[in-house]
Formats: sequence, C-alpha cells, structure tokens
Amino acid sequence: MKTKTPQATFQLKVTLMGSRPPIWRRILVPNTITLGKLHQVLQVVMGWEDEHLHQFVQGRELYGVPDKEEVFFGMSATDENKTILSSLLSKEKEWLTYEYDFGDGWEHKLILEKKLPFDDSIQLPHCLKGKRASPPEDCGGMWGYMDLIGIMSDKSSPEYAERAEWLEENFGINDFNPEFFDLEEVNTQLHRLRI
Repeated sequence: MKTKTPQATFQLKVTLMGSRPPIWRRILVPNTITLGKLHQVLQVVMGWEDEHLHQFVQGRELYGVPDKEEVFFGMSATDENKTILSSLLSKEKEWLTYEYDFGDGWEHKLILEKKLPFDDSIQLPHCLKGKRASPPEDCGGMWGYMDLIGIMSDKSSPEYAERAEWLEENFGINDFNPEFFDLEEVNTQLHRLRI
C-alpha cells in the first residue's frame, strides 16, 4: 500500500486501561500512518515485546491482521495494514481501543488530543512524554501486575526471590521500578522504525 503524504501530525494519548495510578504515553504520528504501523509504535512506547495477538477496536469494528480462519464473535477483522488512522480518527477527542495479548487483556485507550500542522523537520513517530513503566509481558493482566508490584516492594515476601529471578531471566530487569519510564530510550527505538 502506497503511503499518502501526511497532511497533519496527530498527537495521541495512550492510556493503559485499568492502571492506577495511570500508565500513559503521549505520542506524535503522521495522520497517514496505517494501524499496522501504529501497532509497531505502540509496542515500542508501551515496552511490549510483540509476542501476542492484538487488534484495534472502534465501536463494533475490529482491525488487525486478517485471518480467514479466525472470526471473533461473528466478526472478522479489517486489514490493519490497509486502514489509515485518519479514516478512524478525524476530530479531537475521538478515540479507539488497542488490545494486546488477549490472555492478559491489555487494553489501551488511544485519544486524538490534537491535530497539528505536519512539519517534516520533526522525526515521526515521536514520544513527547510518558508516566510509569508498562507491565512485563505475561505477568497475568492488571491484577497480576498489581500483585507483582506488591511482592517486589517487600523484600521479605516469600515470593520476592522467585519473582525477582523471573524478571531478570525474562526481561533483564534486576532493579524493578514501576515508576520508571525512559523517554530517551523509547525515542531512540521509535526513530529506528521505518514508518
């Protein structure tokens, strides 16, 4: 699919639903980005590893990687690589949902905060700001993540050593901090994407 020349830059706020305090990111993307490319951006800004299925949802419409064999609740997904973001979001405050890892059930609300004039001197995609670390993959959804935070905040917990070993072996995390968000590293990774 040939990408159209961007006419605007979209400022999106991405919030991991159910997170208290909120885990969120503010990003800039071209209005012509496909949902398939936006999926790649979201994986980077949220710190996910792209190891699970995903889909975008707006109303009753699903967007994802099409699979003729796979139909969810009688609905098939529209091809995310043929769907331009501006065809779904055109006005500020409009939103859609990005679901990742149907087992853990990570749902993200993507809100179009601002439509800005397109400026080709700004390297896109770009993350402006974010708060808090995203949960590690396969930690059991939001309930499992809250449990993990509780365990890792108490070194006397009988589960502390086991969970610390799991974090280090699987994610290279040896100093778990749920408040940490590395904006510079996220942008370094974003700028390597071919969007």
